[in-house]
Amino acid sequence: MVRAAIGLGSNLGRPRSHLARALARFAGMRGVRVVAVSPLYVTAPVGGPPQPDYLNCVAIVDTSLAPRALLARLHAVERRAGRRRDAAAPRNVARTLDLDLLLYGGRRAQHRELVLPHPRMHERAFVLRPLADVAPAATIPGRGLAKTFVAATRGQRVARVGVIPRPQAPRNRPP
Repeated sequence: MVRAAIGLGSNLGRPRSHLARALARFAGMRGVRVVAVSPLYVTAPVGGPPQPDYLNCVAIVDTSLAPRALLARLHAVERRAGRRRDAAAPRNVARTLDLDLLLYGGRRAQHRELVLPHPRMHERAFVLRPLADVAPAATIPGRGLAKTFVAATRGQRVARVGVIPRPQAPRNRPP
């Protein structure tokens, strides 16, 4: 099992519901165990066209899935929530659900579809603040302790607004 960090965000429809359903789907995935879920944060959008604020959190999971297999499952959860990834669409647009594989153990990787650690996580308060809450000793491979980057994001609007209870894995789920 490898410990991974997943960033969750939503700013369309009912964001709290989208995040709660995504966390419940993680708990039901074979090869994934939800260890912890950060508090929720309301955050200003970064880049893209004008859009509503986001609701964000970070989930810590233990997984037996390889990084690309885990990412494929995350993208499947996004699709179920109505997210459509289109290479021709502008970046950083509003979305029902955005799931980012932030950290996968201490692994560093660079593939067309996946870069580990997430390449901009050290610049984003909406990732760093919830990550520091749920995993204060988290390290960004090649950069250092994640919480040391929080101070550099002070100009980004972010506010803690509540919690989503950590989902429980189904009792009858096979290993």
